[in-house]
Amino acid sequence: MRRPTCRAGADEVAADMADPGKAEGAQRGVPLLLPGPPMSLLLVGLGLLMLAGQAAALIEGLYCGRQVCYDVLGVSRDASKADIARAYRQLARKYHPDRYRPGEQSEEASEKFILVATAYETLKDEDTRKDYDYMLDHPEEHYRHYYHYYSRRLAPKVDVRLVVLVTVCAISLFQFYSWWSSYNDAINYLATVPKYRIQAAEIARQQGLLNKAKEKGKSRRSKEEIRQEEEEIIKDIIKNKIDIKGGYQKPQIYDILFFQIILFPYYLFKYISWYVWWIYTFNIKREEYGETEKLYLIRKNMKMSEAQFDSLEDHRKEKFLEQQLWIRENFEVYRQEQEEEMKQKLASDPRWKRYRRWMKNEGPGRLTFVDD
Repeated sequence: MRRPTCRAGADEVAADMADPGKAEGAQRGVPLLLPGPPMSLLLVGLGLLMLAGQAAALIEGLYCGRQVCYDVLGVSRDASKADIARAYRQLARKYHPDRYRPGEQSEEASEKFILVATAYETLKDEDTRKDYDYMLDHPEEHYRHYYHYYSRRLAPKVDVRLVVLVTVCAISLFQFYSWWSSYNDAINYLATVPKYRIQAAEIARQQGLLNKAKEKGKSRRSKEEIRQEEEEIIKDIIKNKIDIKGGYQKPQIYDILFFQIILFPYYLFKYISWYVWWIYTFNIKREEYGETEKLYLIRKNMKMSEAQFDSLEDHRKEKFLEQQLWIRENFEVYRQEQEEEMKQKLASDPRWKRYRRWMKNEGPGRLTFVDD
């Protein structure tokens, strides 16, 4: 609409002055039509803009799709949880597929029922409802809406910390049971070795344990019961007198995974303190190594774990100390000697000779015909 010029406005004022009735009507309160759009058109325009912004916020595949979840349930955005639940129950009873016979009407009711259930799932949770309201108010942040929707949808229903705790406890129980089984197998094996069995039986006789078993056998005890009791006494002597090391050593509860995780800060602090002490004592002060430190360096040179090194016999460790294997040069000489000795043993071993002859003549990948 073109705005009237100043000349047109002056002519209208002159016409009003020429017509006293018209001027009088204007003075009585009759509104004058001023130039510009009416107020009703402005309100309609603002409403259309709000609807357009809300429609732009609705994304297909998120929440209720192109429909507003509040409109699906027939509630306002200020509705409480009770109102939302009440509206959902009413609509669920109305559109439940079991109320309709198979056909087009049943399919339409099923689709509406799914939409109602989706709207209820969206609005019943405070966090999901907050994200949905934010999407309606900020339609331009598409990536944020996708992220929050799928992060909540794909998030695990169970607390991850609880899952980790249960897993660690299960692994710890299995670990402890496995160690006890290995330890009992080692005790049962040592009880069959004559060397350890004779020593254990001699200790039991000196302590009078076997004599007590025989005395008990006189009072209504069979020979099998006496033998089993003597066997248990020998095994107990082996457990208490023999220090089993390595993978078959007696399990400690602090060695399982659960306590290892709990005590990890303590172990870390202990290792850092030990490492600082090592640097200060042997690198800065230049002090000589003790026997414990020498054995530690030997174990590191041999690339053996603490359990493997502890399982070695004491005379072998003494031999390592005599050869001064904590010195890197001496250890390299020792390693070469061991390799040469192993080669000589293999060269003189008849089984190794047969294996080398088989590899040379036939080998695992060679095709041959069998002679009749």
